[in-house]
Amino acid sequence: MHDIRFIRENPAAFDAALGRRGLSPMSADIITLDEKSRALKTEWQQAQARRNEASKAIGQAMAAKDSATADALKAEVAELKDRMPALEGEERAAGEQLTALLSAIPNVPAQDVPDGTDEVDNVEVARWGTPRAFAFPPQDHADFGPALGLDFEGGAALSGARFTALRGQMARLHRALAQFMLDQQTVANGYEETIVPLLVKDAALFGTGQLPKFAEDLFKTTDGRWLIPTAEVSLTNLVADQIVPEERLPLRLTALTPCFRSEAGSAGRDTRGFIRQHQFEKVELVTICRPEESEAEHERMVAAAEGILQALALPYRKMLLCTGDMGFGARKTYDLEVWLPSQDTYREISSVSNCGDFQARRMNARMRPDGGKQTVFLHTLNGSGLAVGRTLVAVLENCQQADGSVVIPDALAPYMGGVTKLEPR
Repeated sequence: MHDIRFIRENPAAFDAALGRRGLSPMSADIITLDEKSRALKTEWQQAQARRNEASKAIGQAMAAKDSATADALKAEVAELKDRMPALEGEERAAGEQLTALLSAIPNVPAQDVPDGTDEVDNVEVARWGTPRAFAFPPQDHADFGPALGLDFEGGAALSGARFTALRGQMARLHRALAQFMLDQQTVANGYEETIVPLLVKDAALFGTGQLPKFAEDLFKTTDGRWLIPTAEVSLTNLVADQIVPEERLPLRLTALTPCFRSEAGSAGRDTRGFIRQHQFEKVELVTICRPEESEAEHERMVAAAEGILQALALPYRKMLLCTGDMGFGARKTYDLEVWLPSQDTYREISSVSNCGDFQARRMNARMRPDGGKQTVFLHTLNGSGLAVGRTLVAVLENCQQADGSVVIPDALAPYMGGVTKLEPR
């Protein structure tokens, strides 16, 4: 959500920031609705004050036996009493229109975010590792994975396309990856392990920006709750409608959860294999902090995600997303893209975003600086540390052998119970 006061005072700057996102100017419409809402509120307040004043004057007129004045005042009070509910309704409607308009506008980009229209304009910031030189043509995980326990047919038979069952040592490897990530983020990086609900109310998804704009990308249950698309929703909303004591900040939280996405906007993309699923697991990172800390926390969170890829010896590159490729709630985003030999390219495996106070305004999540009387909105950040399924794909493809087996990365040895290689069944 945007600061209406900032828009009132800086309409040109607000429109210029939206223009970097490829959006038309909106400040005039916003200010018109805001002025209407404020005028109606003022009119209601004036009517209420006059009603109270006239009601008091009625008693005085009656005490003075001035029936004509008393009758006139009673008529005025009755008219005000009839008018005030209508004014209140009009003011509420204008306020709801303003909120609906503001809630549909994406976050404004940070100054150092590059301008651009799509992923082509993203900027490579760093690259780590060297892609392996294979002595044989590397295969796609979808081709050799079934012999190792990727059961695409079984998952599809149970639930339809983009659902997969994992069996035997493939399931063990997936679990090992998830536990390794969670241990790294808690023990090495200081994030607090958290178990969160997978079903949430509308307000939680509004708070993090998925609703109302992206409802079609979500799964809704018969009782009106939503399956989380990422643990970011649950973790971030733990501070909704709260004033967090400054001494508790920053809050660094992590959770390993299933995630559920309808992928409504990705028809035809990655329909083969294990890259884009309706159900997948992810270790999510969330930080809630003071406004002045968020830039440093952003770099810290990216480094925490990078550490997983480095420990697994998976080559990757770090990309700074342009204005046209960032998510709705982000003001700045880094993507980590892992090397996939079968595609001869880098593919996204983690997206780490600084949302500034955008989500906190939607959630009404604040802090009171030490010694201060006024509260300020918190800053929130989120990122994958990492997506378990995509990391599994990267391990399979980068560690594959000519005979169809896969060598387990050394970092996973404590989690694999002595298994050092996945062998075709």
